[in-house]
Amino acid sequence: MQLTRIHHVALICGDYPRSKAFYTEVLGLRVLAETWRAERQSHKLDLALPDGGQLELFSFPDRPPRPSYPEARGLRHLAFSVEDLDAAVAHLQAHGVAVEPIRVDELTGQRFTFFADPDDLPLELYETAR
Repeated sequence: MQLTRIHHVALICGDYPRSKAFYTEVLGLRVLAETWRAERQSHKLDLALPDGGQLELFSFPDRPPRPSYPEARGLRHLAFSVEDLDAAVAHLQAHGVAVEPIRVDELTGQRFTFFADPDDLPLELYETAR
């Protein structure tokens, strides 16, 4: 078996309109498809990632929150690469998103920062080499 790439990442949100606006209007992801699944009382939103992968956003009624902290086993965060971290941070802050101070990866020397989506899922911006 040889894996070729990540096809998609699926997220379950607590407030579908708020999360849809965050991922499309703030992060700028393009909508590929939006579906209402009546039998599951669930929205499914397929969003295009710049590398060709997809982010699937689901809503389900009465889902319990998943704690982001303290760090535990399982998926920790999603990281997106950006060419200009300062501009990306300014964009997020202009949209009212709290962003952690920029840090430097001690292994690569690259700059990065964290912020959270509307459900407090940790997201990372990782600056690619200039």
